[in-house]
Amino acid sequence: MDRHDFTRVVRERAVPWRRVAFLICGDWTRADDLVQVALIRLYRHWHRIEPDGLEAYARRVISRLAVDEAARAARRGEVFGEVPDRPGNATAVDEAVGGTLDVRAALRTVPPRQRAVLVLRFYAGLDVAETAAALRISRGTVKSQCARGLATLRTALGPHADLGVTATGDSTAAAVPTGPGRDRRTRAGDTGQPHAQRLRG
Repeated sequence: MDRHDFTRVVRERAVPWRRVAFLICGDWTRADDLVQVALIRLYRHWHRIEPDGLEAYARRVISRLAVDEAARAARRGEVFGEVPDRPGNATAVDEAVGGTLDVRAALRTVPPRQRAVLVLRFYAGLDVAETAAALRISRGTVKSQCARGLATLRTALGPHADLGVTATGDSTAAAVPTGPGRDRRTRAGDTGQPHAQRLRG
C-alpha cells in the first residue's frame, strides 16, 4: 500500500477507531489522543502492514495504549475512564457509540483491562485469540477477564439484565453490545469462535 492509501484509510476508519477508543477509555478527548498516536504509528510502519492486517493492527495499538494509560493513571491515583452520561451532543454520541446510556454507564464500573476485553470481544468482534494478541495477554486471561467484566456489567445493570452470554461467555441468544454492522454471537469459551452478539443494550 502507498501513502495515498493511508489517506483513504484515515478517512474511512478514523471514526470507528475513535468509537473503540472511547468505549475503552471513557473519554472523547483521550480517545482522540489514542487514535492520533495510533495513526502516527500506522503511518510509520505503513510499508510493512498487510491490508488484511490493518484493522487488527489499529485496534491492537489503540487497546494497548488505552490499557497502559489506565495503568499509569492508577499508579498516579487519577480517576480514569469515567464515561460521561450525556457528553457533548448526546444524540450523536448515542448513534456513534452504538449503545444505550445504561450500558455505557455500566461500562464505567468495569476495570480498564476488563473493559478493553469486553470492547474488543463484543464491540470490535475479535475472538479470544485475537483479543489475547491485541492486549498481549494469554487466552485464559482473556476468558477470565471477560467473565469478570460481564459479572460487573450484570451487577451494574441489575438482576434482570440479560447480556446474551453466561458467566463463562457462552451465548444465551440475547444482547451484549457490539459494533455497528456486526450481527454475530461471540463465544468466549474454549473455541474462541465468534457468533452473533450485540453490545447495544
